[in-house]
Amino acid sequence: MATPMKYICLFMFLAILSIAGLNQVDGAGECGKNTTPDMEAFKMAPCASAAQDENSSVSSQCCARVKKIGQNPACLCAVMLSNTAKSSGIKPEIAMTIPKRCNIADRPVGYKCGAYTLP
Repeated sequence: MATPMKYICLFMFLAILSIAGLNQVDGAGECGKNTTPDMEAFKMAPCASAAQDENSSVSSQCCARVKKIGQNPACLCAVMLSNTAKSSGIKPEIAMTIPKRCNIADRPVGYKCGAYTLP
């Protein structure tokens, strides 16, 4: 019972942050002109448990999102280190392992992401 409530709270929190982020007017950032790392982090909800526990399985939905965002390593990095990700309990050192755990062949191996390096 606690787990579904945890995900509902996480979803609501991310939705509020996403809506708040829509009021900002910025130029093109790491993830492009029409989106922000926080907005992209909201789309990464299927990765929530995998980004908090390295022993958790990574869903196919999560891998699909990571593969898409991973085409732009700067965006992937910004998403994993975003305020939205941090606020939802994402551990960057674990989130950085998701591309490898998804067996994404063309992942940005060795890409420096803040204090972390993508394995």
